[in-house]
Amino acid sequence: MKYVIVVVSCLVLVLAFMFGGSYYRGQQAKKLGFMARENASLFVRDHSQTLGSDDAKVYLVEFMDPACETCAAFSPLVKRLMEANPGRIKLVIRYAPFHDGADYFVKILEAAGKQGKYWQTLDIMYRSQPYWASHSNPQPQRIWQFLPMAGLDLDQIRKDMNDPAITKLIEQDLADAQTLNVRKTPGFFVNGKPLQPFGYQQLLQLVQDEIKANYPNQPDHTRTGQNSGGDNSL
Repeated sequence: MKYVIVVVSCLVLVLAFMFGGSYYRGQQAKKLGFMARENASLFVRDHSQTLGSDDAKVYLVEFMDPACETCAAFSPLVKRLMEANPGRIKLVIRYAPFHDGADYFVKILEAAGKQGKYWQTLDIMYRSQPYWASHSNPQPQRIWQFLPMAGLDLDQIRKDMNDPAITKLIEQDLADAQTLNVRKTPGFFVNGKPLQPFGYQQLLQLVQDEIKANYPNQPDHTRTGQNSGGDNSL
């Protein structure tokens, strides 16, 4: 009798797991309706850092490298697009640390995330980038003098950044970047559509098109993000 109970219990657990997984995938596909079901995870992984409402209908997926100058240059534009369209855009950060040693900064970012300081740290990292990411003379250790500006516990960062799970998520993001043919950063996708050709105005137009398509009866505020310049000074 006990054997039967054990078998039935296991069977129920397996079915519950299968149903739960199927339901989750269905919900993800519904939420990410702009992507084919089988490709949804290529754009948004469970570990992905996101900013913006879960109800947003425009997904801005960015494959980035913290040591990438162009990523830092685009950051103010992305901020303005988010601010001009509250609740409409969800930013998804994926990693493509193509520069030598750039995974070092990704590990710091992920460790900062454990302290609830991910976005503050990313902002400080971009603003201080000229001081530590010179491509002729990169000095990654210089980043540490700027990190206190994000309110971080640095001793804890040094411990958490060595978590093997961070290395695995970087590997996953790089694999997805390769599948999606991301060869340089930043690599943008708006509701699954790649930014081609690349440029500020092109990104603005792509976001604007998706805003119009998904919010046809609401005012368009995307134009407020046209000024691509920004204050990245410290």
